[in-house]
Amino acid sequence: MSSATPSFQNLIEIMRRLRDPDRGCAWDQVQTFETIAPYTIEEAYEVADAIRRGDMDDLKDELGDLQLQVVYHSRIAEERGAFTIDDVMASICAKMIRRHPHIFGDAAASPGWEALKAAERSGRTDPSALAGVALALPALKRAEKIQRRAARVGFDWPDASGPRAKIDEELEEVETATTDEDRAGEIGDLLFAVVNYARHLGIDPEAALAGSTERFESRFRKVEEIVDKPLKDMDIDALEALWQRAKKLV
Repeated sequence: MSSATPSFQNLIEIMRRLRDPDRGCAWDQVQTFETIAPYTIEEAYEVADAIRRGDMDDLKDELGDLQLQVVYHSRIAEERGAFTIDDVMASICAKMIRRHPHIFGDAAASPGWEALKAAERSGRTDPSALAGVALALPALKRAEKIQRRAARVGFDWPDASGPRAKIDEELEEVETATTDEDRAGEIGDLLFAVVNYARHLGIDPEAALAGSTERFESRFRKVEEIVDKPLKDMDIDALEALWQRAKKLV
């Protein structure tokens, strides 16, 4: 491996040595697509978290960790004779050029984004407008992406009043459900409707919920700081008063 400034090729070589069946790392040797996939998802979240916190040092490190995941999966694939890292890079370069004909080709002859996506889907075994939305996405993010895909082909409310009314309808169905199974299904429909409403308002539901959860955590910790007895020993009015105090402090 070169001692010069580290490069993408250095990382590829490091992974090749770690996976070497004779002289590699015992842990890395036995990993598979399936065992590494959870780390890939985790690293993507850590990149997003570093961005949210505005921590450029962490972002630099987390992007490196995410890059490692690409190299890791590509190395496993190469060992199986499926594809190489060069194939991965060639694929994404070709895709970016294909999807931006107004930059890399004849802008006047560009068929438009939807036509390009439709052409890509036509070559797949599943031609649905919803094809390719990853099952491993967080539920809120996947719901939003499914909705956006459907909206691209015209399956959508004309404005935010439609999904807003749907929230009331789904909430009523939650309240009238008679079994746990039915209630679970109706709660799911309610959450799906809330995601749809957020999408029409231009709000990222995943980010919105993350922000609310963070605010709750900060305020709950503040409640714990200022309370003088166990929370479980307090009635709802006392807890509400503490909560209002915490909201003013954080």
